[in-house]
Amino acid sequence: MEDINTLPVSGFDRKKMTGCELADFFREVHGRHREERVTFLCIGTDRSTGDALGPLVGSRLVEYGLTNVVGTLQYPCDADNFEARTSEIPHGHIIIAIDACLGSPGSVGLYLVSGQPLVPAQSVGGSLPAVGHYSVAAVVNVNGPKPYWTLQMTSLYQVMKMADEIAGSISDGFKNEELEEGMVG
Repeated sequence: MEDINTLPVSGFDRKKMTGCELADFFREVHGRHREERVTFLCIGTDRSTGDALGPLVGSRLVEYGLTNVVGTLQYPCDADNFEARTSEIPHGHIIIAIDACLGSPGSVGLYLVSGQPLVPAQSVGGSLPAVGHYSVAAVVNVNGPKPYWTLQMTSLYQVMKMADEIAGSISDGFKNEELEEGMVG
């Protein structure tokens, strides 16, 4: 497998954006990698409301017909199986990592997107390796002194709304011939 920490030249650092702007991010990634296969790495667990964002996105992408998706509600990619699940990603694929995160009160409901890897579990003090060529971190709640509790108490409505925005934006950004020809998902 390709070293998933090695990045192509992306040309942009982290940007904060709304759900309405996400499709533009995915169109930009699509435009840079029209001839390459893309895998969506949806990180999280179905055992915590806030951390279920990744598996919710992954499940929705599978419902849309994408096949290169790692991390769904049925088969999550979480801290316990992270290395095994990331090793399933085929060599040479461009990886878009998607995860929930905690942030400032003014950032809740926004997305931090980047042409850089995502560091899973960072907001809860985890130590998983950075992953992805591109990343989307969805700010699902406010960071505080008890991040695990905060993720457990995060609004399911907020998480599902954000997961639908991400999945819909991926569909918009990568749609047409690539989905039909199997270049994505």
